[in-house]
Amino acid sequence: YLRVQNKKLYLATFAAVLGPLSFGFVLGYSSPVIPELRKINDPELRLDSNQASWFGSVVTLGAAAGGILGAYLVDKVGRKLSLMLCSIPYVFGYVVIISAQNVWMLYFGRTLTGLASGITSLVVPVYISEVSHPKVRGMLGSCVQLMVVTGILGAYAAGITLKWRWLAVLCSFPSCIMLLFMSFMPETPRFLLNRNKCSEAIASLHFLRGPHVDHEWECRQIEASVQEEVGVNLSELKNTSVYRPLLIGVALMFFQQVTGINAVMFYAETIFEDANFKVIGVMASVVVGSIQVCFTAVAALIIDKTGRKVLLYISGIIMALSTALFGLYFKMVLPNQNNSSNPDVWLTLNSASPGTESSISWLAVLSLGLFVAGFALGWGPVPWLVISEIFPLKARGVLSGACVLTNWIMAFLVTKEFHDIIGFLTSYGTFWLFSAFCCLNVTFTAFYVPETKGQTLEQIEAYFR
Repeated sequence: YLRVQNKKLYLATFAAVLGPLSFGFVLGYSSPVIPELRKINDPELRLDSNQASWFGSVVTLGAAAGGILGAYLVDKVGRKLSLMLCSIPYVFGYVVIISAQNVWMLYFGRTLTGLASGITSLVVPVYISEVSHPKVRGMLGSCVQLMVVTGILGAYAAGITLKWRWLAVLCSFPSCIMLLFMSFMPETPRFLLNRNKCSEAIASLHFLRGPHVDHEWECRQIEASVQEEVGVNLSELKNTSVYRPLLIGVALMFFQQVTGINAVMFYAETIFEDANFKVIGVMASVVVGSIQVCFTAVAALIIDKTGRKVLLYISGIIMALSTALFGLYFKMVLPNQNNSSNPDVWLTLNSASPGTESSISWLAVLSLGLFVAGFALGWGPVPWLVISEIFPLKARGVLSGACVLTNWIMAFLVTKEFHDIIGFLTSYGTFWLFSAFCCLNVTFTAFYVPETKGQTLEQIEAYFR
């Protein structure tokens, strides 16, 4: 059954994860494009340092708004239609960027693609968790993050040869394909049963599980859970089945971002240039993206065997060590970095001790590679998977929206203020701060994150009740 009858389940998952692929292209777009736009001849489009930081971070504001909109759409119009609708701001946003005549059009286009990314980051994990069965839910749920990092890598690699307008054209393709594929996929059985559409739910299960399974039995299991569900009004927040998973989900999103991952990925090219890595900066970004794809794939393959918490432990420890080492690199290279009034101090190493940076540049490259690998193993895919598993059905849209909003607000703050944080704490102080948060991640996981490996969504809801 698991080997033969899952083909259509994998097809539905593939159609859905084209959304995260688009999302990854949005995140990766800024890294090769910012250096190009900072040197462009057109003064209306040329970015200064502050505008570059806005170009990189405004997408997170759009994504925060998308999280709110997605929370409404996912419960009102369903998981499938929400994914189809988010293709519109993806495509329109890239059209605005392609036709941009000034910086404000660039901002607007990035905000629209961010809006679509926010909807995607909420809806796709919910869709996949609700169409999957427990033995493959972890693997399929991890494919969300795998496609995100694949999209980031695709943007990095394509940015080597494509100019920024043509790169925007390429980035718009995955969302168009998603719109086409999702039109043939079923709505999730849990959403249909929540709308009292039993016959349609059985048809959905027939597509997802194959003809030789007792679909009515699974429907009865889901219906029993639906009948015990709580509402989402404010008075229900005191219910342990609502506030406990909400607090865990919000904390997971907070800790994921304060590791500094989005700042590192948005500015990967520049960080490698700072570290005096002796290759073209964008090629270094491709190397980082490749590492992230490989280790996210590893996480997807082993997550249903090792469990969620083990990967979070390993990931947090690796990231804590690697960011501590990266801070040590900057401490050795910039021993007298006190000119925090210069907002671009992190962009140049003119004050570095002569010869020091070249002799230990391997430490920066190794540290950043370990950081990306560690994040990809656990704190990249697992928080998104866990929040798609732990929320009660009727509250899933609203609670997921709160988590996505938290994630993207934190992503904006970390990305936008990365320059200022480095100016205030110095480069090494900033990475040591990230290291401290990684240690907190591990502690939080040990005491508060439940293990959901091998459990049905109904069993997880019963655990919190």
